[in-house]
Amino acid sequence: MGRTRARDAEHPEARLEHGGVATVIPSDFTSGFELVVDGTPQSHVDLDDPTHLHFEYIVRMGAVIDQLPVGPLTAVHLGAGALTIPRYVEATRPGSRQQVIELEAPLAALVREHLPLPRGASIRIRIGDARAGVAKLPGALVGSCDLVVSDVYSGAQTPAHLTSVEFYRELSALLAPGGVLLVNVADGPGLAFARRQVATIAHVLPEVALLADTQVLKGRRFGNLVIAASAAPLPTEWLPRMLAAGPHPAKIAQDAEVAAFAKGASIVTDADAVASPKPDASIFLR
Repeated sequence: MGRTRARDAEHPEARLEHGGVATVIPSDFTSGFELVVDGTPQSHVDLDDPTHLHFEYIVRMGAVIDQLPVGPLTAVHLGAGALTIPRYVEATRPGSRQQVIELEAPLAALVREHLPLPRGASIRIRIGDARAGVAKLPGALVGSCDLVVSDVYSGAQTPAHLTSVEFYRELSALLAPGGVLLVNVADGPGLAFARRQVATIAHVLPEVALLADTQVLKGRRFGNLVIAASAAPLPTEWLPRMLAAGPHPAKIAQDAEVAAFAKGASIVTDADAVASPKPDASIFLR
């Protein structure tokens, strides 16, 4: 999460087909650039050091990716943003093959022009709806992905059709036997949406872990929770120590804690799916 920024005509921007304006601006807080959509920071990229992850939930995703077996990865990313995680995978796992599905062609073009990808990176961007795009991926990817990342927002909300058990079954079909699904979920006090998401994903993939700031995990404030899931035991042996050390201290919940978190939450289906909660605008102020 970042803070709201005023638009500046001097910064490169693109008007999006589904509404809004995307802008690339230098970061006020660190080296690199931010992709901002209608005043809300969506991504941070450091072109000189793609391993520099700025947003807290992205740091946690990176920590999970670092635990995957050594070597190149086959990955699918839903939601492009400024391609922060695909760049990280390319930098830390040279030779990885990655597919990215992004709804907004103007956003993808803006990022390609002003935040160019590393030369030689095998990162293909496909334009279209995330769920429809998954169905159109090459058949060879089914059952062969080491990593699938779902981080899709329309404005500040995840669309309803990307939250259901039917959707997560489609994503799980892409995973190799030890492959990992990472889902970014944003929720606030009470965590009703996040609890249903955990219950829904756990219905599809038996091994589930939650990574978040302790106050967010307790439902005391709005924030991001990263759900990691797999058909096989998750490679999380070193994560608790890493997350506690920072730079953004966090907690990882597993096993009984995950079961308690999701207890009583109903599974989301296509018939009753809703978009994620919309945060108050003040959440982006610093």
